[in-house]
Parts: sequence; C-alpha cells; structure tokens
Amino acid sequence: MDLGMIGLGRMGANMSERLVRNGHRVVGFDPNAEARAAAAGQGIEPVPSLEALVGSLSSPRALWMMVPAGDVVDATIAELRERLDRDDVLIDGGNSYYQDTLRRSEQLAEQGLHYVDCGTSGGVWGLREGYSLMIGGEEAVVERLRPIFEALAPAADQGWGHVGASGTGHFVKMIHNGIEYGLMQAYAEGFAILQHKTEFALDLHQVAEVWRSGSVVRSWLLDLTARTLETNPRLDGIAPYVSDSGEGRWTVAEAIDLDVSAPVITLALLERLRSRDDDSFADKLLAAMRNQFGGHAIKKS
Repeated sequence: MDLGMIGLGRMGANMSERLVRNGHRVVGFDPNAEARAAAAGQGIEPVPSLEALVGSLSSPRALWMMVPAGDVVDATIAELRERLDRDDVLIDGGNSYYQDTLRRSEQLAEQGLHYVDCGTSGGVWGLREGYSLMIGGEEAVVERLRPIFEALAPAADQGWGHVGASGTGHFVKMIHNGIEYGLMQAYAEGFAILQHKTEFALDLHQVAEVWRSGSVVRSWLLDLTARTLETNPRLDGIAPYVSDSGEGRWTVAEAIDLDVSAPVITLALLERLRSRDDDSFADKLLAAMRNQFGGHAIKKS
C-alpha cells in the first residue's frame, strides 16, 4: 500500500522505515532538506514539496502527518486540502488535542475528505518493537488502512485498535500520556528514596534489574530506568528539568470537566512544573513563614 508521510523527524522517519521494511511504498516530505536526504537512505522516496507529495500518490490517497500539535497541523491541512480529491484520507499521528481533531474532521468532511486520528506510542523504540496505535475515525476508512496499521504495530493482531469515532484516538492517547506521567513520577520518587538511604549503599541498577522479573511493578518504563541506571548511575550531566508536551495538562483539565478525581496524574504534572523553578519564591516564603511562627532557622543561599 502507498502512503505519503509528512514530517520526517525521527518518529516519522522510523515509522516510514518500518512500513518500507514491511513492503509498503512510502513517499515522504519534510521542509528540512537534510531530513529528506536522510530518509532516502531508509528506503523512503523523498519529495521537495507537499504538492509533489500529493502528485506522487494515486487516488484515493492516504497521507500521514507526523508534525507538532497545534498551528502546524492546521497550516499543513490548509495547504493540502486544495490539492486533495474526494475520498482521500488524512491521518494525524501526532499528539493533537482531541477537540481540535473533532473540528478538523468536520471541516474536511464538508469537502468529502476523511480524517483519521491515530494516537501513536512507542517513541524511538517503535522501529524495532512496533508502535501502539489508538485510532479514531470512520470504520470503513480505518479498515481500508488496516495494512498500514498492521505493519506499524508489534503484530497484526496486537498493539493497535479502532477505538471509536473521530477524536477518540487522540482522546485515548491523551489519557495514556496522563497515566504515563503518574507511572514515571512513582518510579522517580521510589528510586529517589532508595538513593537517599545512603547508609545502605544500594546499587540502584541492581534493584531495577531485580524488579524487572516477577515483580508486580515490572514494566517497559522500568526496563528503560534500568538501562539508564546501568549506563549513568549518578545521572551525571542531566539537569533536573522535566518538560511536558501538553497531554498531561489536557488530561487534568478533562478530569476536572468530568468531575473525576485524578490526584496522582495532577500531582505528577505539578511536579514537572516545579522542576523548572530553580529559584523558587514559594519555597523561600515557606522558609520565612516557618521562621516567623516558630523561630525555625533559615538556610542562607
């Protein structure tokens, strides 16, 4: 099956390469000429423009966008829609906000175009291990794209699914990422406690390896933690700054809108925000208050 890939960053290029390895033809576009050149070495057919990309595929076309969520998605759609034909399919494999997906789907439907949202998990390991795909859209259109999803997933019958109508794929991926925040935070806190018990001189990599087999807390995140602690046990060169790409915030907002208590995910998000404040006014004020009411000593900077 032919596919047009828009966005040949690491994720898009790896997904394209996995498709090529499974016998699919992938034509790719990226505004970065170096990314296009690198893709050519992975069996992908690079083209210099979106117009050339559309022209290289026969109708009904399938085009997969791996671009950053937000305005870039809208700009890409705006440039594509005037060049696409009725019954063509646009797939958004990024982390778009599901409400934006609903809006885009309705707009494209007016033109006879199909919009499929595919929440994609697997990161840099997806090329080798396969991707987890959470897919929203019309059932018949998703079925048409089945060969693509089966090739990207860990197995034809594992790791992917049509979860519902338009918007559901990105909604499920949003919650997936919210859960990920909580899991990562729990591992980080647990290993921090182990690391601070200095009189035991624990080997954190050894602990992680013990937990990886048979333990109820074993997981892929723990596998990656063990890998990190093996190669860099003191985490040298890593700043205590944790970014977020938006999905945790959206998950917390959705929980509030639905009157669902989600304290673990919420606190994990807040801890990420806290990691970015290297001169915390709040912490200084807490120390000052303790001094005011109890005479507790203030540590000077």
